[in-house]
Amino acid sequence: MGESTWSIVAGKGPLVATAIHNGHTIRDELRALSALAESDRLREEDPFTDEWTTVADTRVVVHQSRFEVDLNRPREKAVYLRPEDAWGLNLWKEPLGPEMVDLSLSLHDSFYAELKQLLKKKEKSHKRFVLFDLHSYNHRRAGPEAPPAAQEENPEVNVGTGNLDRERWGPVVESFLSTLRGFDFGGRHLDVRENVKFKGGYLSKWVQENFPRSGCALAIEFKKFFMDEWTGEPARETVEMIRQALASTVSPILDILSNEASPNP
Repeated sequence: MGESTWSIVAGKGPLVATAIHNGHTIRDELRALSALAESDRLREEDPFTDEWTTVADTRVVVHQSRFEVDLNRPREKAVYLRPEDAWGLNLWKEPLGPEMVDLSLSLHDSFYAELKQLLKKKEKSHKRFVLFDLHSYNHRRAGPEAPPAAQEENPEVNVGTGNLDRERWGPVVESFLSTLRGFDFGGRHLDVRENVKFKGGYLSKWVQENFPRSGCALAIEFKKFFMDEWTGEPARETVEMIRQALASTVSPILDILSNEASPNP
């Protein structure tokens, strides 16, 4: 199940990168019942986030769409059933039966069981680990010709830390923020802010609950300035530059993790 639904590359270091909303595939029986156009579904997914996971030697990329199961929501809310579950979208031609919902929820169960085993190995090998929970978000919901949402409330990078122990993991958070802000992004600097648009979803909360002393999950949301969110077309140079910006944060974080005094035990 896991092989077709998600891919895991298990490296040796203490950094893990995930792209759990990258996928676009839904199983055939759900596709037949879907009332959404492919473009509507793609607009709410996070394409190209899989490319950014390559900054870590341990990578988790989900291929199944969040419209089959949303792994960034708790189990009881992981299957979108009504428009209010998913941005007001008309989701299904007819209600999903219990067996269909249960099959989707089984993916949620399997994913988190497999992720727990992976992170337990990180904990055993390194004592502490950092997880980059990579996402993107829309800022042109009013339409392709309408002005984008105001920059004031929509930073280019939103770092969600609402689910972690900010005092314990402060050095990691501050290192990530300062390094990303300092990166030369084509002659300018990215607008990187903490907990403005999002504070983090279920994945980062789950890491905090299951690895409270060893795991630090940063929920990293890039505004879709690197693509046309209505057509799905990427600006390839920008996608790559984001990957390079993320890569620049890795060595400073690894230095902190290798220092036994940070964070305090």
